[in-house]
Amino acid sequence: MRFPMNSAAPQNSSAMISASFFARARDNMVEQQIRTWEVLDQDVLDLLYAVPREDFVPPQHRALALSDLEIPIGDGEAMWQPKLEARVLQELAVRRTDQVLEVGTGSGYLTALLAHRAGQVHSVEINPRLAAFGQANLSRYALDNVTLEIGDAARGWDRHAPYDIIILTGSTPVLPRSLPAQLAPAGRLFAVVGEAPAMGAQIVTCTAPGAYGTVTLFETVLKPLVNAEHPPRFRF
Repeated sequence: MRFPMNSAAPQNSSAMISASFFARARDNMVEQQIRTWEVLDQDVLDLLYAVPREDFVPPQHRALALSDLEIPIGDGEAMWQPKLEARVLQELAVRRTDQVLEVGTGSGYLTALLAHRAGQVHSVEINPRLAAFGQANLSRYALDNVTLEIGDAARGWDRHAPYDIIILTGSTPVLPRSLPAQLAPAGRLFAVVGEAPAMGAQIVTCTAPGAYGTVTLFETVLKPLVNAEHPPRFRF
């Protein structure tokens, strides 16, 4: 689906928080959260000013949109912390020619960030309510390079493959082989792999057809994707 051109802000009481409040909060977010987490790419930092995060959170949490928090968006799901969104964008080095698969649309905020840097973003959400929430948020902006689909992409989405970028917004105990197999040559995949409390944020790069290199960036904990692949359980 495509989105109409409409830059109107949400019309509710929480939207009446002053612009100066968000300006100060955004400066604090960038200087105190983002830069201190080794995000120094100026293009990424500029993007955090260009895409208002407060327009993508539920109205009751709008004042906390720029805080160092995972913000609930319903059905047990939450937005990433801003520093994680920025760090992942920096590590993936998204380019204007890239075709991106985002597994899990959620609020649509990361989708919007990706759309400002990539050629095309295909975002797939398994939860219809969250898909509608993300669509409503994204529809305020003139993003003609985003498609939203409802479905289960936890083990890949071959409809538009191959991809230059694949990003999983939830963790997976085991990375399915089918996901890196959908990368184009030199394509990059971001995933948080493992089970709590031992999860690692990884970048997997397609170095040649059927060959992949993996770098672990940092440790973190994310809720698993619905229908994420699990390691086989031994039976005695």
